[in-house]
Amino acid sequence: MKIEELYSLYTQNYLVDTDTRNIRKNTIFFALKGGNFNGNKFAEEALEKGALYAVVDEEEFSNNEHIILVDDVLVTLQKLANYHRKELKKPIIALTGSNGKTTTKELINSVLSQKFNTLATKGNLNNHIGVPITLLSMKPEHEIGIIEMGANHHKEIAFLCSITEPDYGYITNFGKAHLEGFGSVEGVIEAKSEMYHFLLKNQRKIFVNQSDKIQVEKTEKGNTIFFDDSIEYVGVNPFVELKYKDQRIVSNLIGKYNFSNIAAAITIGEYFNVSSEGIVKAIETYVPTNNRSQIIKIGNNEIILDAYNANPTSMKAALENFNDIKAADKIVVLGDMFELGDDSLKEHQSISDLCESLNFDKVILVGENFNKVETNINQKFSSFDDLINNVNSLDLNKAHILIKGSRGMALERLVDLIS
Repeated sequence: MKIEELYSLYTQNYLVDTDTRNIRKNTIFFALKGGNFNGNKFAEEALEKGALYAVVDEEEFSNNEHIILVDDVLVTLQKLANYHRKELKKPIIALTGSNGKTTTKELINSVLSQKFNTLATKGNLNNHIGVPITLLSMKPEHEIGIIEMGANHHKEIAFLCSITEPDYGYITNFGKAHLEGFGSVEGVIEAKSEMYHFLLKNQRKIFVNQSDKIQVEKTEKGNTIFFDDSIEYVGVNPFVELKYKDQRIVSNLIGKYNFSNIAAAITIGEYFNVSSEGIVKAIETYVPTNNRSQIIKIGNNEIILDAYNANPTSMKAALENFNDIKAADKIVVLGDMFELGDDSLKEHQSISDLCESLNFDKVILVGENFNKVETNINQKFSSFDDLINNVNSLDLNKAHILIKGSRGMALERLVDLIS
């Protein structure tokens, strides 16, 4: 079946699904395959649960007039998403970066939704499967799409740009993330800049934080839109405060590192002519979720939960910010950082050394990598289970607590044990 024909079926309801556990009525089911599953086997089940059609790539499962056989289901999903993107002819904003891209995406969506019917990437659907699904979630009534792109290897951002064909782009920053796949910070810069290459080649517009020398250097020949100079950082304790058009804004985001994320959202809002009142409302009412710099009060404790992800750059920023917060009895709980390759021990050692140099009352390190560092910090645990077995001896009471680690550590589980 040609993409044009499949697209005609898709536009009957503008629905696609890839998981029969969450199938929707009148959807098109794409039978994706992975290392431990074969979606082809669930095509009939998808139809029984209400799907109009199922797309498979193994002939033995093509035994129904509502089952569409293609050469490769994933490639077909990606081609359909790109075809849909071209047919929609709606502005698409793409963003990537080592840190802060999801928060920035949510802030941009909060601002633009004050004026437009927007659609933004949900959760972490930011890869070669998630991006097509997000694009195919856009309907004719949506006016702007905000697409987050993630990557841990070279050429991934370039590929996602070829599917999305963004009109605008923004890279939050370049840090020490996914070093195992990128090889070095220089590799990170090269990989993330694949978005710049697409935008420059196709004469699309680029939002640029002029205080970031790398962004300025990489986009000097581009159609750039710089951050509004009137956006002024005021301080943080613990929430970021700023001035915008002589008005003081108090956000619900902690950490000075979030100032540039807010500034990006304001600048993009201004570009799309969102009113200053709408921008201020959007920034002040946005509340982070999903373990991203959430502040949680439990009993006599105040917890900063930042356990969605971690890399050396974001870990350093979080620690320095927590150090600057005026509070008594500050406790830090850090979990391992993943995907650092050969630099893993060095980077964990560096974070441990930083902890010792800062003004914390207690530091708790969790994970195999942190357990290997040489340090005077005596509360080290080789795993989360090891931590749990000793939780009663940690004295996590009447304190301000920062919890941060990579997603795989799932340190948010500690919150339930703190009273």
